[in-house]
Amino acid sequence: MNLKYVWRTSVRIFLSALSAGIFYSAWMAVFFIAKGFDVLIVEYLLWALAPVFTASGFATGILVLDRMAGTRTAKFLPIFIWPLIGCAIGAIVVYWFGLMLIVFGMFVGGSLGMVIREIALRAQSIRDKQNT
Repeated sequence: MNLKYVWRTSVRIFLSALSAGIFYSAWMAVFFIAKGFDVLIVEYLLWALAPVFTASGFATGILVLDRMAGTRTAKFLPIFIWPLIGCAIGAIVVYWFGLMLIVFGMFVGGSLGMVIREIALRAQSIRDKQNT
């Protein structure tokens, strides 16, 4: 595997995770504000939306990076699916250890989802080159 590709992909995943951290922080701010209202259904809804917010951050980071670099013209939803699955699985796995720990599961799962996406894109690119 090309070392330049590994480095570029690592930077992409890091910047994607940084964007996810910003989105998670925004979710947490909304959560703490809503927690003050002491409405249980809103709290449950916000817990359910945590992986969605975090995955949105992962996808937005990649989307912005791709648009700024002009390398790919991907749409939001095909990017969003990969970290959403990872964040949801990570949140479910870590949920049993404590609700506030789901952030770790979501970041590991979302990052793994983005790595799998990058590997799938690389494999598709190699197949396309071989077919032409």
